[in-house]
Amino acid sequence: MSNVTVIGAQWGDEGKGKIVDWLASRADIVVRFQGGHNAGHTLVVGNQVYKLSLLPSGVVSGKIGVIGNGVVVDPQALLAEIARIQEQGLVVTPDTLKIAENVPLILPVHGALDRAREAARGDRKIGTTGRGIGPAYEDKVARRAIRLCDLAEPETLDWKLDELLLHHNTLLAGLGAPTFKKEDLLAFLTDIAPKVLPFAAPTWDILDEARRAGSRILFEGAQAVMLDVDHGTYPFVTSSNTVASNAGTGSGMGPSAAGFVLGIAKAYCTRVGEGPFPSELHDDVGRKIGERGHEFGTVTGRPRRCGWFDAVLVRHAVRVGGVNGLALTKLDVLDGFDEIRICVGYELDGKTIERFPSSPAAQARIKPVFETVEGWKDTTHGARSWADLPAQAIKYVRRIEELVGAPVTLLSTSPDRDDTILMRDPFED
Repeated sequence: MSNVTVIGAQWGDEGKGKIVDWLASRADIVVRFQGGHNAGHTLVVGNQVYKLSLLPSGVVSGKIGVIGNGVVVDPQALLAEIARIQEQGLVVTPDTLKIAENVPLILPVHGALDRAREAARGDRKIGTTGRGIGPAYEDKVARRAIRLCDLAEPETLDWKLDELLLHHNTLLAGLGAPTFKKEDLLAFLTDIAPKVLPFAAPTWDILDEARRAGSRILFEGAQAVMLDVDHGTYPFVTSSNTVASNAGTGSGMGPSAAGFVLGIAKAYCTRVGEGPFPSELHDDVGRKIGERGHEFGTVTGRPRRCGWFDAVLVRHAVRVGGVNGLALTKLDVLDGFDEIRICVGYELDGKTIERFPSSPAAQARIKPVFETVEGWKDTTHGARSWADLPAQAIKYVRRIEELVGAPVTLLSTSPDRDDTILMRDPFED
């Protein structure tokens, strides 16, 4: 019996929420191991639609949820999300949600700095959500972060706030933005402490006990490999490692914790925000894909940029992300196209290459090399077996497998949890 780690294999928004929800119904514990509340997962269960940003998707299935030390937590956003889904009938208590006691916190000063820096970048903005995720990760690495456990120690908060504001107020003043007062932040943290401290726990011990007991642990990644701070389209990336190897580090478990790694990819490609996107479509086809796929950000509501499936990009994600199998989502969005294109390489300065370059200037210059395949007229929407799929749709899936070097182990044909074709059970690998 294996653990399973779910990560995005493109730029995020691949439909991880549905897949994690589907797998969570068969897991015992669901763990978030990186990211912040800039990532959104949409889960459709019956007539209910749940939009989660921080909470592990397992809460919808009534499973224990863990927010690992690799996540940065905005306590206000956390409490608001808990209140929102409780209004939808779900129950979240310290018995069902465990937050690593050493998790770094996102404070109001982080969001202010995030937004001020984006404004100062002008045309070279990264496209952050302005929610303070990057500055919070910077504080963690710089060893000045205020962590959840610090809220129980007023003397620790006192000197840590001095150090934190010395840094952040200097930057804010330099950017011409309002600065923060220590007493205001201290009052904010003092007020929120009793509301979030009950969720604090030594999650690594809880997870180790679960592992020893043979429990199924599902690790839920945020964003995707191409937004990984090391392996993505830097600097247009997130501020954490999104690859599966971070599941152990971000949860307090060992390197073997990840188990079977399931990479999620759309049958086409999308991206939110700035940065290179070689297969992007700026025409009616791109708009049609966006409209049919309802491509708007879960957290921000921003329209997503749309393009054809980029096999070079996903192959890169498979290799550096440690992907054992792909879950291909939104195949039904491509129903009815006469022709479908796949990016199989790039042209860089007159030469054809079959890898994604690391430097920003090269990434901006590459042009896609497309392969055209025949489309299909019959619908794939709601299909639950291979026999329900048109022959050309099956050929398309098989061609993707060849190009990316990984098998498609799961196929999603609608947002509904049950509209899923399973070729290989990740938990039984």
